Amino acid sequence: MVSAPPDEQAPGLEPDEDEPPLETPEPVASDPPPRPVFMPYLRGHQRLQAQRDLAQWVHQLLVPVYVREVTSTALWCDQWWLHPEAVMQLHGLQMAWNQLTGPGGGPTGPAMWHRDFLGPLLTALRSPAGPFAGCKPGRHRDSPPYQPRNPPGIPPPGTPADHRR
Repeated sequence: MVSAPPDEQAPGLEPDEDEPPLETPEPVASDPPPRPVFMPYLRGHQRLQAQRDLAQWVHQLLVPVYVREVTSTALWCDQWWLHPEAVMQLHGLQMAWNQLTGPGGGPTGPAMWHRDFLGPLLTALRSPAGPFAGCKPGRHRDSPPYQPRNPPGIPPPGTPADHRR
């Protein structure tokens, strides 16, 4: 690898005169930052702020960069926030983004985020069987929640006794 001498700037990397030089902040001894909390556990103002942050992240990063053409096999709902499953999945994706692409994510963090989180989640989310099933560009369709035929805790008739525990 060829590098410029320490007192010279590499060609094409001259600082912009309008921009102040980047400064490396001094490390400050403090308490560790609070751990992020998954949206279902948030209430009130914290939940509202998480929803706003998620909407901003989805509209400014995820959709423009990663959501390609909407087709019958790769769906997207313009009103994604009306799909609770999508909101929870996208919030988890955002939390992984923050952890893996932030300062502590290391040089392989972004690649891990793409491989382990983005790809599988977009495949599931945009699948014809995913939460956007029935939605079309410009048209949202509510998905009715699943209604079990048997009350919780009661096995269906014909279940072997071994499975009723």
